[in-house]
Amino acid sequence: MPQFLKTALLFVAFFFVVCSSSFAQGVNKYKCMIQMTNYMGEGAYIVISLVDSKGAYEKTLYVLGPDKKWYNTLEEWHKFQKKKPANISAITGASVTGGDRSINVIEIDKSKINAGYKLRFESAVENKEYYVKDLEMPLTTEALAAKNDGTGFIRYVRFSAN
Repeated sequence: MPQFLKTALLFVAFFFVVCSSSFAQGVNKYKCMIQMTNYMGEGAYIVISLVDSKGAYEKTLYVLGPDKKWYNTLEEWHKFQKKKPANISAITGASVTGGDRSINVIEIDKSKINAGYKLRFESAVENKEYYVKDLEMPLTTEALAAKNDGTGFIRYVRFSAN
């Protein structure tokens, strides 16, 4: 085999390994199970956000609720989304009703874990309360392994590595 072909194949193999490992190191996927309290009424709209140590929004991780006209009921997140619009169509699912549970896959940048960030779960139900911090948890390996209790429509949230 000619030397230039060996070099080219070696380069392609090296490039593939480097790209694959870099991609794999960047993001963790988690199954996020949200168990709702037993309430009567419409389905809850919930947004899962990454917030920094000062409580400022950094990124939307998932939105439960398909109809954009109700996003304004998630007041604090909606202000952030209007200032820094992001395409959330790939991270949007159905709303979830009282007593039900929802399981969705969310992606979390590995560099944010154990680095002072938090996950914030906001919830709102038509003609009912709005909870800006239905659940806010530190983004740590310990918290991701634990059951985290909500304070409003969310009974608890559990994560598992996907």
